[in-house]
This record gives sequence, structure tokens and C-alpha cells, in this order.
Amino acid sequence: MSKIIITIVGKDRVGIVARTCNYLAENGMNILDITQTILQEYFNMMMIVDISGSPKSFDDMAKELEKVGEDIGVTIRCQREEIFTSMHRI
Repeated sequence: MSKIIITIVGKDRVGIVARTCNYLAENGMNILDITQTILQEYFNMMMIVDISGSPKSFDDMAKELEKVGEDIGVTIRCQREEIFTSMHRI
């Protein structure tokens, strides 16, 4: 299984979760875990996603998700799970 960490941050608005999750589903990706909160008017979400069912490369999906974020006014970042884990290991 190949996993990535997706983070989404920005001003809360209608459609953030829908647009992001639609992109993932349309490209064969499966959400394994998700957490989301709204602090005052700011939206924050983190997902662990299995990308092994997607034909897209990591670089392509990261660029495309960044574009989805631009379209809806939030910042979407992707990291490979192994890099995320290494960066946050004590």
C-alpha cells in the first residue's frame, strides 16, 4: 500500500471537502483516515490516503490537488507518508 498525507488549510467555505474528495474518488484513491476542524472561520483538514489504486504519479496528483486548492481558495499540500513520518520522528 502506498500512502500520502494531504493537508488542507484556508478560509472556510462551502465545497472544500466535496471538491477534494471527488478528485480523490475520480482518481482511484481511498481515504484511510481523516480529521477536520474549523477554528473560527479557518478550515483545517488532514487525510491519510491510499494511492495504490491510482494510475497517476505522485507529482501529477500533488500538482492537480494544488490546482483544486487554488480553484476553491485553500492550500492543499501532499507528502509521501514515509517522508512525513521521517520529518516528524523524535
